[in-house]
Amino acid sequence: MINFRLDGKVALITGASYGIGFAIAKGFSEAGATICFNDINQELVDKGIKAYEEVGIKAHGYVCDVTNEEAVNALVKKIEEEVGVIDILVNNAGIIKRIPMIEMAASDFRKVIDVDLNAPFIVSKAVIPSMIKKGHGKIINICSMMSELGRETVSAYAAAKGGLKMLTRNIASEYGEYNIQCNGIGPGYIETPQTAPLRVEGHPFNSFIISKTPAARWGKTDDLMGPAIFLASDASNFVNGHILYVDGGILAYIGKQPK
Repeated sequence: MINFRLDGKVALITGASYGIGFAIAKGFSEAGATICFNDINQELVDKGIKAYEEVGIKAHGYVCDVTNEEAVNALVKKIEEEVGVIDILVNNAGIIKRIPMIEMAASDFRKVIDVDLNAPFIVSKAVIPSMIKKGHGKIINICSMMSELGRETVSAYAAAKGGLKMLTRNIASEYGEYNIQCNGIGPGYIETPQTAPLRVEGHPFNSFIISKTPAARWGKTDDLMGPAIFLASDASNFVNGHILYVDGGILAYIGKQPK
């Protein structure tokens, strides 16, 4: 029997107070996992705890800047002491700065790289030793369609997410022999608070995305739950270094011919 259950597993989902991370954590909890999450400040952690409580989940929330290696090491140690060794890591925390490349300060570029690429390296590095000792582990990196495509104003984000795709493959290559699987999920355009202004009916970007998506709609955060559970469960024990695009078919589609 294929086992998609996560009973007894401890999962850390970074930046999971809301949005995609929250939905993935909710799915993990329904599959039996114990949920740990972090965010950048106490206010966001408190909001996250409340949101989890409202859907009947007892989550363990921590304040941590995932770009700070010392803080991340302390976080992982605290989770191991208070909850247990982390079986599943989802590197979800991320930012985007939509600025034309020639107008973007190098400091802004570095900030995006730091959060979207360096942080997954730092957090993965912190959890892998205990995964090796335990004899198994699952790491899921939240990549993007920008791991494959470019688009105006997102040079830093695309660079970071392209790098994250290759970090995913390298972790799989380096630690697969220890029964650690590292895969990525590449969301398409998803209904989140950040995309709400773009999804207003009549907005040109809303029309553009719907026309470019064979599913003819924006994705919902719940659309990511099943793929994440698969990659976190024993059902994917021989899947390693793969990026699973959950995009409604955008990457497979050239678009409609103009009339």
